[in-house]
Amino acid sequence: MIQIYTGNGKGKTTAALGLALRALGAGLRVYIGQFIKGAHYSEFKILKNIPNLKFEQYGRGCFIKGKPTRKDISLARKGLQRAREIIAENNYNLIILDEFNVALHLGLLKIEDSIELLKSIPEDIELVLTGRWAHPKIKRYANLISEIKNVRHYYNDGILARRGIEF
Repeated sequence: MIQIYTGNGKGKTTAALGLALRALGAGLRVYIGQFIKGAHYSEFKILKNIPNLKFEQYGRGCFIKGKPTRKDISLARKGLQRAREIIAENNYNLIILDEFNVALHLGLLKIEDSIELLKSIPEDIELVLTGRWAHPKIKRYANLISEIKNVRHYYNDGILARRGIEF
């Protein structure tokens, strides 16, 4: 099964992490590959210590503004290759590719390569793709799509990201 969490609202990664906790509680093995981001977000400090969970990042640790660098592209493609390996090993029940949709939208990944990845998912693996701007071609392969809509956000009132809440 393939799930997509997309939209302009806050909570896509948080929803995927909630699913990861549920899966871990049921004794499943979880892999999280995070694209674009490379910073040390609070949630991943704790996740690195949980048995049956593997977490890897494929980003420079900053938001990409303007044209992506060669390093951004290289890291994203390394993440995609690693996702292929993880799927082929078939050691994980749940695979989360966080900010995958954004990496594709920014041109760090190719649509053809991304579709090939989706076609390779065995029936016994649950794949979750998060991030804004889910590509219409990617959506065709999804069994579940949740679009998280921004109705109101305190950021618009000048409240910046807070440790333990946004990062």
